[in-house]
Amino acid sequence: MENAIDIISWGLLMGGSIFCIIGTVGLIRMPDPYTRLHASSVVDTLGAGLILAGLIVQAGFTLISAKLAIIGILIFFISPVAGHAVARAMMHRNTKPILMDEKKGGRS
Repeated sequence: MENAIDIISWGLLMGGSIFCIIGTVGLIRMPDPYTRLHASSVVDTLGAGLILAGLIVQAGFTLISAKLAIIGILIFFISPVAGHAVARAMMHRNTKPILMDEKKGGRS
């Protein structure tokens, strides 16, 4: 039974880590702040949720798992709100997205 818990926990932790790494790569590779924000906020919410789920499985039914669940709920609600606030701040500063030129295939 303990091996099954370790395997499930390991899978969730690795899945969350992979999603966080993908979000980081998206943050580095995307051309403008809007796409960077989208790549990082969407993927990192899922990555953090999977990591917390793996930690909850490893902790079992304890007070620690309840605290981790509360942290997960807070991340689930706060991360999209923070991303929206950053996007609105960029809009108010007149930050323009980089648009691709359809004819040339380059940046306009």
